[in-house]
Amino acid sequence: MSEARCGTVALLGRPNAGKSTLLNALVGEHLAIVTHKPQTTRHRITGIVNRPAGQAVFVDTPGIHRRRDHALNRRLNRIAADTREGVDVVVMLVDACRITDEDRLVLEMVARLDLPRILAFNKIDKLSDRSVLLERTSELTSAVEFDAVVYLSASKAQGLDDLLDEVFRHLPEQPPLFDPDLFTDRSERFLASELVREQLMLQLHQEIPYGVAVQIERFERTDSRIEIDALILVASDRHKGMVIGRGGQVLKRVGKSARIAIGELLGERVHLELHVKTRADWMDDEGALDELGYRRDA
Repeated sequence: MSEARCGTVALLGRPNAGKSTLLNALVGEHLAIVTHKPQTTRHRITGIVNRPAGQAVFVDTPGIHRRRDHALNRRLNRIAADTREGVDVVVMLVDACRITDEDRLVLEMVARLDLPRILAFNKIDKLSDRSVLLERTSELTSAVEFDAVVYLSASKAQGLDDLLDEVFRHLPEQPPLFDPDLFTDRSERFLASELVREQLMLQLHQEIPYGVAVQIERFERTDSRIEIDALILVASDRHKGMVIGRGGQVLKRVGKSARIAIGELLGERVHLELHVKTRADWMDDEGALDELGYRRDA
C-alpha cells in the first residue's frame, strides 16, 4: 500500500448476527450496546478503527428484519437500508450457526450494491462441526459474488485481523476522515442514553424492552463528576410499574449498572438520576420518534 487508506464500512445483517459485538471488538470500547434480544441496536453507530494501514470507519446498523407492525420497526429498517449510501465497503455479517430468511433478505439488499462486498461468518466458536461452513458459504456465494469471505468470532476476538486486512485492501487511498484519538462521532449524551437502555434491555423481560426509550434531559460536568438526568419512556402505565419495580428495586439496579458502565466508558465519576414517564404508543408516534432521533421514513 503506497498510501494510507481510509473509508466507511457498513456492517449489515439480521438481528443478533453480532454486528454490535463485532464493532466493540474492533474499536476496543463498549461503544454499541449488546444484549441477546433482537433489535437492541436502534441507531446508526459509528466506530473508528485506526491501524498502520489507515483508518476504517465502521457503521453498525439495526438488524434488518421483516416486522413492520410499528412505525419504529419501519424506521429501523430504513436506517439500515440508508446506511448503504455513501459507503466504500459493505460487510454482510452472518451467524454461522444458521442461515435464516432474514439473512436472505439482507443478501438481496447486498446483491444490489455496486461496491466491494465482504461476507463474514460470525460465532464460529459455537459450531461443533465446522464442516457445515462449506455448505453455508456455498449457498450465499452462489447467490451473490463477494470479494472476500472471512470467518470470525467477535465475542472471542478471533479473526478480526483477517477481516481488517480485507477491509483495508478495498478502501480508497485518502487521508483519515477523523482525528485518530476519536473512537466514534457520537456524543457523550447519546452514549449515556444507550448504556441506560442496555441495562433496561438486560434487566427487563419479554416485550417490555421494545416499548422503552431513553432521553437524556441533562448532561453536565462539574468539578468532581458528570451529572446526568435521564428520562425513560414507556408505552403503558403497566410497563412503568415493571420498570420501577417493587420499592423501586428494578430502577435502582438499572441505574447502578448504567452509572458504572457510563463511568467506565467516559473515564469519569458519574451521578445518574433516572425518571420514568408513560407516553402511550410512542412507537407509532412520528413526533416522538423524531424527538428520540430516529430518522423519518423516506
